[in-house]
Amino acid sequence: MPLGTLDRTPPPFFRQGPSALTKLALCSALALLLMVADARFKLMMPARATLALVLHPVQRLLMTPVDAWETAGDYLRGTKRAMEAEDQAKRQLSAQAERLSRAASLEAENARLRKLLGLQPSLTVPSIPAEVLFEAPDPFSRRVVIDRGATLGVAPGSPVINEAGVLGQVTRVYPLSSEVTLLTDKDAAIPLLNARTQMRNAAAGRADGAGMELRFLAANADVKVDDLMTTSGLDGVYPPGLPVARVTAVERRGDSSFAQVRLAPIAQPDSARHVLVLLPQDRHLTAKKEAEAAAVAEAASAAEAKAAARAVKKAERAEKAAAKASGAAP
Repeated sequence: MPLGTLDRTPPPFFRQGPSALTKLALCSALALLLMVADARFKLMMPARATLALVLHPVQRLLMTPVDAWETAGDYLRGTKRAMEAEDQAKRQLSAQAERLSRAASLEAENARLRKLLGLQPSLTVPSIPAEVLFEAPDPFSRRVVIDRGATLGVAPGSPVINEAGVLGQVTRVYPLSSEVTLLTDKDAAIPLLNARTQMRNAAAGRADGAGMELRFLAANADVKVDDLMTTSGLDGVYPPGLPVARVTAVERRGDSSFAQVRLAPIAQPDSARHVLVLLPQDRHLTAKKEAEAAAVAEAASAAEAKAAARAVKKAERAEKAAAKASGAAP
């Protein structure tokens, strides 16, 4: 066969399209466009919710061996702890009885004083019990995932607490689960009230994730080590009076007009397992006002209906009296 008749075009396997650099540039531009669109317009939020809903049974299934192992370990260690707790509870029972009677009398006195001064009663916020499933996989944030979501009434911004104090705040809600940003996260912030001095300030998580700190606090501010910090209730999210942290270190420098105050959260996020999700205070007040307005409107409509019924009966009696008068006139 003559060499001039051979097909010198490369087979399809060796054909090349755009260069690797061009593909990398296109993929990078597409990824950047998707990230900006998601950050500005939340385009991927439905996809995240759907993916979380689909993967929720898989996550629970994968957590089954871990839960079984922890349950077995807790059962083996539970007997010894229960005996020690029983002895300690017996020692504390007498002290708790006196404290309980004192608290009951103080609560009754507080209610009488509030009624005397015309103040609103103490706010009781509805709560939803939840369990911590696992920590978020992001190594640059302090977040945990709980087993309650939008189907049970969890809303973004809801405070999360345990038996010790405030843990964090719900920042992302899925149908069957939610993400909670802990107070030690670098992007978390919470308004605080010093229980000793009643001074208000705001705390934020440290960049290294090792606790919290008070920012922009004057160097001559009255703050001491072991001061208790509680929620102020002025942000409309956290109910007032919840314990948050204690002051562990106060550093005042002569070359700075601000003091460096470090805090240690009272509720240890690494050991939290069972939590309570509270309804945000502003939403609770809004719902309460709406319920009161609905009750007032219902009472007003009932009063109007009763007044209309009385007017109808009065008109009927007047008509009967007029008819009797016209019949007796001839």
